[in-house]
Amino acid sequence: MTSYIADIPQDVERQRLRAVEQIHLIDTPREDRFDQITRIARRVFDVPMSTVSLIDSDRQWFKSAQGLDLVEVPRDMTICQTTIARSYIEPADPMLVLTDASDVAEFASLPGVGGEDGIRFYAGYPLYGPGGHPVGVFCIYDTEPRTLDADQLNAFEDIAAWAQRELERSADLERAAEVQRGLLPAGNLAVDGYDIVATCVPAFAVGGDFYDHYRTRRGVLVSVCDLMGKGMGAAILAASVRSALRGVSRALDAATPETDLAWAVGAAAAQLADDFDRTARFATLFHALLDPATGVVEYVDAGHGLAAVRKADGTVRKLASSGLPLGVAGDGGWQSHKIALEPGDMLVLCSDGLLDLIDASGTNASALLPPLAREAGGPWRLVASVHGLACSAALLDDVTVLAVGRAANGGGAA
Repeated sequence: MTSYIADIPQDVERQRLRAVEQIHLIDTPREDRFDQITRIARRVFDVPMSTVSLIDSDRQWFKSAQGLDLVEVPRDMTICQTTIARSYIEPADPMLVLTDASDVAEFASLPGVGGEDGIRFYAGYPLYGPGGHPVGVFCIYDTEPRTLDADQLNAFEDIAAWAQRELERSADLERAAEVQRGLLPAGNLAVDGYDIVATCVPAFAVGGDFYDHYRTRRGVLVSVCDLMGKGMGAAILAASVRSALRGVSRALDAATPETDLAWAVGAAAAQLADDFDRTARFATLFHALLDPATGVVEYVDAGHGLAAVRKADGTVRKLASSGLPLGVAGDGGWQSHKIALEPGDMLVLCSDGLLDLIDASGTNASALLPPLAREAGGPWRLVASVHGLACSAALLDDVTVLAVGRAANGGGAA
């Protein structure tokens, strides 16, 4: 057997490594959807070991490893690098099966091959990423030489196809995540005398939280919304809620001055009623309109209940929720309320994922969570603290926070 790894042209290898990056799986936690594949493979083929792995520039990293106590091994010490290379050389027959790897000169000296309890039998099937490039390998191993009959070879290809579908699902989720990130505001909104800062960290690739901020003729609209549930279903409906809210904000601009924000929330809820009903979901929402000239904030809290104003003197006022979530009832009893942001004040909105995060980590809630926020500093520090904590934790729920700080002296809030 000849190793073909050196025969992959450098430009092709660069494209392959880019494909590995694009699926965003390396160094992620173990997932049962991959572990189930390797568990079943061990039972079907009666082998002691099975893996699903990815191959980057210098290592083979195991997304799932049954029967092997490994996280990664150097790429140049693996048989799987040859399986990757063969998929370019022999695309019509990419499967590599070795009855006894210790009989192959190129593999006999590899750590873990040969010797007592070392790998003898090897079967590997390449897994493909964006652009059709091989990014990983599904494998089964045995410590005794053996072969696979025709039925077993077919079963091996079927299980490899299952692993391939899960890999493609990961790539689809990443593309969906890119779209969802693209629907969030691009950067922070520049408003003289105010800082408007936000972050959204989903628990999974995509999430059901979103925030929004944009200018209208009446002022600056800011929102935090939390869809029931997580994942792709919540993300799809979240995009619909965002679109509906933006649409009614244009209608609000054209309405009479007496038309309040509660009317806009009701109009959005009416548009979304069938979607919520058919999907059996609902959404909590805090929707607010800031008049930058006066600091007056008109707001509607639709079952959200996670908003507060920290005053310049450090005291905190929680803003009451007076309406039902969108999708719970046709008329959710939404009402418009008004507060004034004085110089040095900060409006803070968050999703309930922040509560789960703080409870799980033991972090001092008074430093991060409205209405208990007491720390000195403005929205940049608050949002950066939440973002750092969320990115370092195994999230149970999406975490979103948005802060609007009014400058104490007419400039940007620190």
